[in-house]
Amino acid sequence: MSALVPPRTADLHPSLGASLSGTNLERAGDHNQRVMLQAIRVSGPITRAELATITGLTAPAIANITKRLLNDGLIMEVGRLHGARGQPAMRLAINPDGCYSIGVNIDRDHVTVLVLDLLGQVRHRATLDVDFPLPDTVAAFFKEQVEAFQAAGTFPQDRIVGIGVAMPDDLGRVNLPNRPASYEAWNTVNVARLFSAILPLPVFLENDAAAAALGELQFGHGLHDPSFFYILISRGLGGGMVIDGQYFRGAQGRSGEIGFLPVSSPRTPATSLQEAVSLSALFSFLKANGYPLCQPDELAGLDAAGQSLVAQWLDLAAELLTVPIIAVSCLVNPEAVFLGGRLPTTQLDRLAQLITDRLQAHAGTIPVIAPVYRAATAMDAPAVGAAILPFNDRLLPSRTALMKTAAA
Repeated sequence: MSALVPPRTADLHPSLGASLSGTNLERAGDHNQRVMLQAIRVSGPITRAELATITGLTAPAIANITKRLLNDGLIMEVGRLHGARGQPAMRLAINPDGCYSIGVNIDRDHVTVLVLDLLGQVRHRATLDVDFPLPDTVAAFFKEQVEAFQAAGTFPQDRIVGIGVAMPDDLGRVNLPNRPASYEAWNTVNVARLFSAILPLPVFLENDAAAAALGELQFGHGLHDPSFFYILISRGLGGGMVIDGQYFRGAQGRSGEIGFLPVSSPRTPATSLQEAVSLSALFSFLKANGYPLCQPDELAGLDAAGQSLVAQWLDLAAELLTVPIIAVSCLVNPEAVFLGGRLPTTQLDRLAQLITDRLQAHAGTIPVIAPVYRAATAMDAPAVGAAILPFNDRLLPSRTALMKTAAA
């Protein structure tokens, strides 16, 4: 399975300095270790001297922290950098087998389970395509996948640090076409216990759009553009906002809820953006025109008439998304807007281009308009982002982790 390759240090955006800057303050050793690991992850292979330049930590601090990381098996030495003079410096890199995390994405049309290593490589992946999966169905599929990778023995199970779960907010409450009454079971289930009862590990829960944005931040375009807005097109429509490398949640943790924005267009009876721009809306439109589909991968096999219908829907989606993206550009001024989700990549690219064409018409009246691109972590973005949650808790730098360290 493919790895998400980190960029060279020279390619990183200056705003990443916030996540790669260490501190020599007392009792901040945990934060400094997280910073060091992150610097090696995004810039490695790298020498200790280069780490000092990036993090601002002293040489003794660098030596102590890298020794601990080597002893813990989180990094490894990968050879010496030969220069013109002096003893060649040893280079350090992430040990992909240093630890693993499980990511689960639950949505109204599928369940995805994957295992991510510390380098961002997917070591196990499986998707169950099913409409409105109930908690028992999700638990059974998760148990099946745990047993599968345990039996395969391709990586040590004792190095799994946790389980991340990404799912839409109000999963059992938001009314979407064909939702069964039994789906309300998600309103009362203890999601963390659902998974920890199968595999006794810490469980971290996150909104699916927020998880997708976190995945993009750590393993996608966010390494270059750490201030962005992520639009997740799934059975619903969600958004996530990242500012200077930190996910912004808002006062009640509901920032980025782009799907609930009101719309009014003679081209659609929808009253909210989600009712018109989502896989549910696309499939309803196709079904009404004689093309009943169930899963996104069926879109590629449509005949010419079916593709024409998809093109019509993409044009409508671009029209309805243009004003919200202008609003995001004016209010937040992100470096980019990324489109992700379960649409085929060719259609995500087409949607990005259609939006870009419409945005150009406003170029003379809007001071700055963020460019729109397909996300690097599009299809599996929520599951990848979910798998990052345990890494964030245990290993990677964040303002939350630094505050916990200072309070220790």
